[in-house]
Amino acid sequence: MNATGPAASAFVEFERVQKSYDGETLVVKDLNLSVAKGEFLTMLGPSGSGKTTCLMMLAGFETATHGEIRLGGKEINNIPPHKRGIGMVFQNYALFPHMTVAENLSFPLEVRKIDKATREEKVKRALDMVQMGAFGGRRPAQLSGGQQQRIALARALVFEPELVLMDEPLGALDKQLREHMQFEITNLAHNLGITTVYVTHDQTEALTMSDRVAVFDDGVIQQLAPPDELYEQPQNSFVAQFIGENNTLHGSVEKISGGRCTVRLDDGQVIDAMPVKVAGEGERTLISIRPERVEVNSDSLGPDAHTLDAEVLEFIYMGDVFRTRLRVAGNDNFVIKTRNRADQTRLAPGEKVKIGWLPEDCRALDA
Repeated sequence: MNATGPAASAFVEFERVQKSYDGETLVVKDLNLSVAKGEFLTMLGPSGSGKTTCLMMLAGFETATHGEIRLGGKEINNIPPHKRGIGMVFQNYALFPHMTVAENLSFPLEVRKIDKATREEKVKRALDMVQMGAFGGRRPAQLSGGQQQRIALARALVFEPELVLMDEPLGALDKQLREHMQFEITNLAHNLGITTVYVTHDQTEALTMSDRVAVFDDGVIQQLAPPDELYEQPQNSFVAQFIGENNTLHGSVEKISGGRCTVRLDDGQVIDAMPVKVAGEGERTLISIRPERVEVNSDSLGPDAHTLDAEVLEFIYMGDVFRTRLRVAGNDNFVIKTRNRADQTRLAPGEKVKIGWLPEDCRALDA
């Protein structure tokens, strides 16, 4: 799949890149991808989708079976990792346990033959950058997980690379610290103007941190887009299901005209949807609708709204939102989310309700 951005400003480029470990099965299939200078791009996907392999080929720890990888316009396929000038941050931090924090940061500078005074100045600046200036004399074992992650980040930035690669760097942290570090990393990357390629299987992380997200499945980029576009306008059923919570209904396309399609659901009810990826009239389709786009007793949506019968199966209080699970058109896992407001009706299991949404919020995708 071609997922190339504006080639003129491309800093990282994959051109027709393939990777096979056994000579038969391709784990990355004909990848075309451009990353602009200063961009924060996240590779997102389930385990085995090819995202980490792409990162490792860019780092130089894996070799592409076919195709070309370029950095700043220069082919790097045959350049060893330590000569690519790329900063790396891993989930396991990869800090040297026998060295102090300052020595860990100084190491990549020593390898680059930088003099002692400059090294000390750069180490101090990098530690201050991640708010760890007072920890230079400690060893990694004397630091918490979050502190170790900050040091790993500082070490990746200390030699001022133009490109930083991050492989699941926050996976080992607890939820609150992980969310805090997401904002810190994004702010640092943008403030320093560093190009960042980030790998995660956590969709929330991808949506909150990235300029663009490449969603991988089966060695192919399924969609490459800014986070809001990915969530609001998924291009196929895999992306719709993988990004955020999503309701699906099955049916067959009856008619396509004027930018809309009419779908007969499996229980016989008929709705209109946006035809995004439908094979044609008479073909099967999967309807996708986000939980927050659905309203109970949807009179406020106007005459265009679809109204379907539903039965409440479960009502869950989640603090800021209410999450209601319903039976809709034969689907027992249809979820709606409503904001916790003083006037919000609390629904009871077994209650029969009408639900509705606007046709433009409803997408007909591949079955």
